[in-house]
Amino acid sequence: MVQIWPWPKPRGNRQTGNFVRFLSAWTPLPFIRRDIVISRSFSEPRPSEITPKEYYLRRRMVLAVTGFLSAGAATGTVKAASLATRPGGFGKAETPTSLADITHYNNFYEFGLDKSDPARLSGSFHSRPWTLRIQGAVAKPVIIDIDQLIATHQPESRIYRMRCVEAWSMVIPWDGIPLADILRQAEPLGSAKFVAFTSVLRPDELPGQRSGYGSISWPYVEGLRLDEAMNPLTLLAVGLYGETLPSQNGAPLRLVVPWKYGFKGIKSITTMTLMETMPPTSWNQLAPQEYGFYANVNPDVDHPRWSQASERVIGSGGFFGERRQPTRLFNGYGDQVAHLYAGMDLKTFF
Repeated sequence: MVQIWPWPKPRGNRQTGNFVRFLSAWTPLPFIRRDIVISRSFSEPRPSEITPKEYYLRRRMVLAVTGFLSAGAATGTVKAASLATRPGGFGKAETPTSLADITHYNNFYEFGLDKSDPARLSGSFHSRPWTLRIQGAVAKPVIIDIDQLIATHQPESRIYRMRCVEAWSMVIPWDGIPLADILRQAEPLGSAKFVAFTSVLRPDELPGQRSGYGSISWPYVEGLRLDEAMNPLTLLAVGLYGETLPSQNGAPLRLVVPWKYGFKGIKSITTMTLMETMPPTSWNQLAPQEYGFYANVNPDVDHPRWSQASERVIGSGGFFGERRQPTRLFNGYGDQVAHLYAGMDLKTFF
């Protein structure tokens, strides 16, 4: 059995599009067989080859009207084009990563191990109808339909940096709803100290959940302290680039906590449970010595198998490959969140 976890991966040669990763006998990886070769072949577009968003949407709308798209694809496109948002107060000076990179370079192990698997294998995933349940230590448990949620809380457009634990980064223009606004609907009790998140369990639509690749216990679970969940930066994303969230990016809603490593951003959320005690989280259960509960971005706390001092910037490729930049504590959001960890040893509570 092959065990899975996030690891730094080269993006492949942009000239040939070929990518081969060898897991050799010398690799000090505790969870994987050493006789496996995983190969993928894909072609990544240059920026000049990417169709402008407005042309793409216009063409898709014409195809939908003339009947050349399936009903599901047409419906999704119309919803994506009409996602109404309002300006958010974060990240206006950031330059976003391209839509092509954001939607085709993903970790979403429910679909597969490779970065290209989520876009390639998510076509049969259904993100409508969908409900979100809020339960546990609350005065008013609720079940909310996703489209009602979007209609009730007009999503904000926020541009956030995203830092993966694998030492690469993007800048993503999310459209979402502050998590605090949603939690307040359920009226958390004074005893609530944590929020546990549960993702979808659908092996018939998610090949990674039925593949036998590894020891993640599905469904995927994550958690935050309640004060982290209520922080103004914390977002439930329902879209990106003004479109409803693609399946490969965690449709129909995912958690975005920009000062934490990306694996905290649980996708396709079905349930939020408010609790008095710290909930289990998937990667911490799998490898507690490598993935802590807090997962705050910290250049001074290395992963046991690689440095976190710098990060590879996705989409910055040139003749010499993608550039690296220094990693910032809390991913650069320290002014907003450092007070949450005052007096804590960040190397112990990593």
